[in-house]
Amino acid sequence: MTTDPSRERFFDMSREWLHWFCLNECSSISMALKATIYKARIQLADMDRSLYGTYNVIIARHPSETDERMMTRLLVFAHNVPGSTDQGALELAKDLWDAGEPALWRKDLTGDIQHWIEVGQPEERRLLQASARAGKVSVYAASPNISKWWAGIGPKVSRMNTIVAWHVSVGQNTPLSVLTNRTMNLDVTIQDGNVWVGDGNHSVEVSLQRLN
Repeated sequence: MTTDPSRERFFDMSREWLHWFCLNECSSISMALKATIYKARIQLADMDRSLYGTYNVIIARHPSETDERMMTRLLVFAHNVPGSTDQGALELAKDLWDAGEPALWRKDLTGDIQHWIEVGQPEERRLLQASARAGKVSVYAASPNISKWWAGIGPKVSRMNTIVAWHVSVGQNTPLSVLTNRTMNLDVTIQDGNVWVGDGNHSVEVSLQRLN
């Protein structure tokens, strides 16, 4: 049985076009159609790092992201924002849109990833892959029940000196989600591993416990 060379060329070109389209257009179309934009102005007083400043953050929120997770990402931003952007700025990435990105990252001026930050309970494989791409990897597990997850991956990832894990513990009576608004003015104070986040109407205390 013979094949038509022109038919094969047509299907090859079609596959190439589809691959190019998905790489260049699908993500932006999805973001434009589904993202909800939130804006936050963070007034930070990080006494542990002697870092003080005001930071404006824009969040393109995925439809599946909860209020609590989005606010946790803002808290993680405040906990990691650098004092200088000479080696690149910390940004909220698009992990829920693109599996090839974390929740937050910091890239230097050449595009190399200096800091890869996950929010949630990622698998060991994802953290090890991230450590091969970035100089430093942090993971913030915000669920109250992390013992099983950490027991499974903790001994393995702790052997990698570039991976640091944190447990984010929020008081049950006042979750971070009470602070959620489309436009937010947040005061964040960090001292001795504790974080206080307030907006003038509510105040939430969060404990950050390093796991390794």
